[in-house]
This record gives sequence, C-alpha cells and structure tokens, in this order.
Amino acid sequence: MKALIAAAMLGLLAGCADLHLLKSPTTDEWTTWVCDSQAQVLWRYADDSRKAVDVRLGGDDQVRRLKLEPSGSGTLYSDDMLAFHVKGEEGLVYWVATNDLIGRGCKAP
Repeated sequence: MKALIAAAMLGLLAGCADLHLLKSPTTDEWTTWVCDSQAQVLWRYADDSRKAVDVRLGGDDQVRRLKLEPSGSGTLYSDDMLAFHVKGEEGLVYWVATNDLIGRGCKAP
C-alpha cells in the first residue's frame, strides 16, 4: 500500500513539474518589433487568454489595451483607435479612424 501511495505522489509531482514547462511567457515582458517604416512597436499579451494585448508605440509611455476582434486571417486587436494585426511572425499597425498606416512588416529586429 505504501508503495502505491509513493508512486501516486511521484506521479503527481512529475505532473506539476511538467505544468511549469507548458506555462505561457510572462505578460510582464514586452516584445519589440520594428516595422518597414522604422516605427517601433512594443507589445505583450494582457493575460494568458490572449484576448487582449497591450501596445506601446516607439518610446511612448502610453499603453493602449487592444481587444481581440474578428479577422479573416491572422489575429486582429483593436481599441477603435489603434489596430494591431498579427499574422505569423509579423504584424501591421494602423490608426483605425483615418486608416493611416503606422507600419507594416513589423517583426523582431
């Protein structure tokens, strides 16, 4: 009986150790992308659900929380002023109201 309990405890501990490996990256770390226009975009997922991102443009201290929106392809986040569209390993950033492009081909430098 003791051997069975010990085996169960080892299995439980091993399962907990594996959970750490599957955990998504911390939301405190900012990802920096540079666009074809040389605009710098700093972004991070707002939480583990990935239904929102925080975005900072260039050296600006203002953080915009963009929410997940329906998209034909890729993933689109917007707050009705700024849009951030991610497809694969690169993105597109633009002002929604005026449709002014901030940058395309945004990706890690």
